Amino acid sequence: MERAGKSLARLKISDAISTEELARAAWSAAVGKRIASHAWAKSLVRDSLIVEVEDAVWQKQLFHLRFQILGKLSEVLGSGNIKDVEFRILTARRPPQPALRLSQSKSIDEAESINDPGMRMVYRQSRKKASA
Repeated sequence: MERAGKSLARLKISDAISTEELARAAWSAAVGKRIASHAWAKSLVRDSLIVEVEDAVWQKQLFHLRFQILGKLSEVLGSGNIKDVEFRILTARRPPQPALRLSQSKSIDEAESINDPGMRMVYRQSRKKASA
């Protein structure tokens, strides 16, 4: 993979493959499979590679390794293409939720799950005030 990345970087094919596509393709070759499974190169903004990571722990660890990563990226792509790496935490996306029918939503009252009758009454009153 590294040889292919170096060969593509040496070829001056600006029309066929953009610098951003080269940088995204070189990411896994530069950092390895283990890191690439937890961090994904998303885009190239000016000369900075934007990388999305799973959580803050990965963000912190990769931030400390950024100079080594930049060195590997320059080996794969050639020097001058990427000068900085920015790590951003991936925003969690909710999977599609099934829609409830109107008859189902009316019949299910979440206040019924409260065991204490006093707290159930307080909850219903506060819900009524919030919706008014």
